[in-house]
Amino acid sequence: MSRAAVICGLGGALPATAVTNEELAAQLDTSDRWIRTRTGIGLRYVVAPGESTSDLAVAAGERALESARRKGGDEAGDVDLVVLATSTPDRPCPGTAPGVAHRLGLGTVPAFDVAAVCTGFVYALATAASMITAGVARRALVIGADTFSTILDPVDRTTRAIFGDGAGAVVLRAGESGEPGALLGFDLGSDGGGADLITVRAGGSRQRSTGEPPAEGDQYFAMEGRPVFTEAVINMSESSQRLLDRVGWTAADLDKVVAHQANVRILHAVGEQLGLEEKQIVVNLDRVGNTVAASIPLALSDAAAAGDLVPGHRVVLTGFGGGLTWGSAALVWPDIEPVTQP
Repeated sequence: MSRAAVICGLGGALPATAVTNEELAAQLDTSDRWIRTRTGIGLRYVVAPGESTSDLAVAAGERALESARRKGGDEAGDVDLVVLATSTPDRPCPGTAPGVAHRLGLGTVPAFDVAAVCTGFVYALATAASMITAGVARRALVIGADTFSTILDPVDRTTRAIFGDGAGAVVLRAGESGEPGALLGFDLGSDGGGADLITVRAGGSRQRSTGEPPAEGDQYFAMEGRPVFTEAVINMSESSQRLLDRVGWTAADLDKVVAHQANVRILHAVGEQLGLEEKQIVVNLDRVGNTVAASIPLALSDAAAAGDLVPGHRVVLTGFGGGLTWGSAALVWPDIEPVTQP
């Protein structure tokens, strides 16, 4: 057996403020029925004034470290690398991860951000796993955290209905490829030709270098829903299938697919493309919305806490997001106890 990165801790965090569909309908031209039939979402959480991505990342990180210690003792929480996936950093500069590591009391460990929008957690997971298998790190904390409520147009009923804030995290340790929890393989990809499909047009060097103020609305997140739906289904399905081929599994071998929680119709379409039953697809977006880089680890945490994901399950994680980016990972689920909201 070869050296591998093994998941040994899992945690999640949500802001305190929940926003129901009915509350959105009181502010915007929408309804609970309109939102549910198009997205499957009934609830999402948003940060309070002054609360940031790093606050959620720290909370999720603390819980993942606690989860690791419950099975592996105090040493299991002694990480020497932090990788944070986010597209809503606390500041444009510096990265948010070093501050998260500092607040977690991790000293001077290497810490950096990964920006791949909704695929961010899979990219961060692959990055940390590679550093562990290369011997650069022994244990890593991988966090996905986003506060998209801070970049949404307050009058856009579509994006405000879809997105919520949150954070999820896992602890990885060096181990062997035959162990439960070992990350068995990855499939990653991108297509920059679709960059305008999921974007915030203002605030970067291209817009700032013009010396002109941003055009109205360009400071907010924008998404072309119809083509994004198609690209998400195609790329998550094809990425998952390539990964299955790579690790020697078939779709029939899978117990669960934990896909980016963008839209329930996308999730079911990916399942259909892979020939899976609905019960094989993990869904929690009805309760938290699309939490971007936090989506996959939060779905893992909820499924494990509910007993829908149990030790020995063969699992594929798959995501799709802005860039365009996509990615998948495979593992056999280990015996870990997630730590979520108190």
